[in-house]
Amino acid sequence: MSDARLFDALFGAGQHEVVIDGHFVAGPARLGNTPVAVIGTWDTAAVDGDLALAIAGEILRVVEADQGATPRPIIFIADTQGQALSRREELLGLNGCFAHVARCVDLARRSGHPTLTLIHGEAVSGGFLAFGMLADRVIALPESQVRVMDLRAMSRVTKIELERLQTLAKASPVFAPGADNYWRMGAVSTLWESTDGDWPDMLAEELAQARDVAGQDIRARTGAERGGRDLADPVAREVAGG
Repeated sequence: MSDARLFDALFGAGQHEVVIDGHFVAGPARLGNTPVAVIGTWDTAAVDGDLALAIAGEILRVVEADQGATPRPIIFIADTQGQALSRREELLGLNGCFAHVARCVDLARRSGHPTLTLIHGEAVSGGFLAFGMLADRVIALPESQVRVMDLRAMSRVTKIELERLQTLAKASPVFAPGADNYWRMGAVSTLWESTDGDWPDMLAEELAQARDVAGQDIRARTGAERGGRDLADPVAREVAGG
């Protein structure tokens, strides 16, 4: 489902005004009687400074518009091949743009907006980490992919033989790409494996769970419960306890 029919499936036809503008998507929608704001990336976007600032600007616009009212849930759409890789973007301060996006997500959370991310297509590296992975709850749609770095690229960077990394990936999800491995680590909350379900009802249930955990980071604990990260939670508890 690679076009705007995705939003019909998520909210129902006539229940959204989401606009796709190149690699940027945004607009209001309704989930039953609940108004929501949709913000994100589209068509395997390489997130450059302009796109990052567009995301940040829309988050700020939603937060400002809801002042004095019930904060709308923000549903992020993540479809990105990662950050734009170019010397120009680096010199223009792409890292600062990403930090600005993250701070805007934090502002939205502290302003009472529940946040939820839907991974559609690919969610890769910094383009995903800057906003999508920061949400209260993350859902991977059918056939979506999640990874920080391709194993071949990881091999070039770490100087570890590709065959060794492939062996490690079979034993530990930390090394392995794939939405299921990120589910095991707790970074992905739910895997939607079929297009046949009632997506508006499923999304409403996910949103209710996002409200329950809003402002908490339960990823390490969830990763331990799923057997994907055995040490992150106890180490974090040990550090927090002094």
